[in-house]
Amino acid sequence: MPVLRHQSDEPMGKSVPNLTKTLTSVLTLALAGTASAAPADYSVVDRIAGADGGWDYASVDPALGRLYVARADAVMAVDLATGKVTQRLAPAQKAHSIVPINHGTTLVETDGTSGTVRFIDAATGAQIAQVATGKKPDAAFLDAATGMIVVMNPGSNAVVLVDPASHAVVRSITVPGGLEEGGGDGHGHAFVNLEQANQLAEVDLNAGTLVRTIPLTGCDGPTGLAVVAHGTRVLSACANGVMTVVDPAAGKVVQSLPVGKGPDALMADEARGLAFVPAGQAATLTAISLADPAHYAVVATIPTQRSARTGALDPRTGRIYLPAATMIPGAPGTKATAQPGSFVVLVVAPKG
Repeated sequence: MPVLRHQSDEPMGKSVPNLTKTLTSVLTLALAGTASAAPADYSVVDRIAGADGGWDYASVDPALGRLYVARADAVMAVDLATGKVTQRLAPAQKAHSIVPINHGTTLVETDGTSGTVRFIDAATGAQIAQVATGKKPDAAFLDAATGMIVVMNPGSNAVVLVDPASHAVVRSITVPGGLEEGGGDGHGHAFVNLEQANQLAEVDLNAGTLVRTIPLTGCDGPTGLAVVAHGTRVLSACANGVMTVVDPAAGKVVQSLPVGKGPDALMADEARGLAFVPAGQAATLTAISLADPAHYAVVATIPTQRSARTGALDPRTGRIYLPAATMIPGAPGTKATAQPGSFVVLVVAPKG
């Protein structure tokens, strides 16, 4: 939107106060519109080296100023103030998610091989407790409304609630369809992507029931998810290069936006009015404006690196951290492997 400028400072008679007031109002609206729709000016500003090995989800703990990366054999930690890397804060067996709780003093790690959730002392890396949750626990989050750790177990087709105080399973909710990332709406319900079914599941965490599933029209392989706008919109990142926007009240997809192919995460920065989708296949980070809930819009496509498919956002700074490695293609029918010594965490930051 063009910005209006007052072209003259010459006296204009009795109409000056009213005209000035009108111009000021229009200018304010114009600037507000420009700010909300302005391109997200982000770029890769640094790379943090890490040990070789696989990885999955990352998370930022703003309380302690740390980045955590779930690695194949360990919990990796980075002090964001000093840049110090702790490669093996705690051992793991195919870690998938790291959830900081208790003001950052405790970590909750989903351990895929052992089928457990592990509570870890964030200062020492010592295990506090271990809770069996089912086969292949993957994504997890702390639900603000219930205070429970919500764990998606795709191997068991179950959403499991773990009490962080008693270290015990409170309930298990059967949800078939390939559970991926989930998030709470702040009112005791959770939404979970179903990667195989191409659907969004709504779960009542208090009642322990599957409320419904919503078809994600145009979406193939939903993975990353964010619940935004006070629970009135659910964003899902899809493998085929689409981000769907679901209106839970309407029970349907109300918008689809183009993103890079191969995402495995979705990060919302509502304080800055943006959402980000990292795409490992496309080597891009798509920035989406959340300024208008009725019409979200892609505002930037930021070059990153192939394999940068997950990530974490620091709400304090707006910086985004994307684990990646240089991948070597395998033989037909086999997976690519990471080139030794190439694992890094890309640091994507806004300018200014």
